[in-house]
Amino acid sequence: MNKRQEEILIATITDYVGNATPVSSTTLKENHHFSCSSATIRNDCKALAESGYLAQNHSSSGRIPTTKAYRHYVNYLKEN
Repeated sequence: MNKRQEEILIATITDYVGNATPVSSTTLKENHHFSCSSATIRNDCKALAESGYLAQNHSSSGRIPTTKAYRHYVNYLKEN
C-alpha cells in the first residue's frame, strides 16, 4: 500500500464510520480534497479491494471498510 492509498483508506473509514453508507470516489474527492482525479481514487480503491481492505456490495456502489481495514486503522492511530 502506498501513501496515497493509505490516505484514501483512512478517509474511507472516517467517512463510513461517520455516515454508515458506502463511500464513493467522488465523495472522497469532495470531502478530503485529494489532488488526484476521481478515476485515480477509483483505481486505488480497486487495489485496496484486491488487497482485502475495502469491499463493494455491487459494481455501482461505494466502498466499505473490511475488518482488515479497521485493524490497519487502529495501528495507524497508534503510530500517529
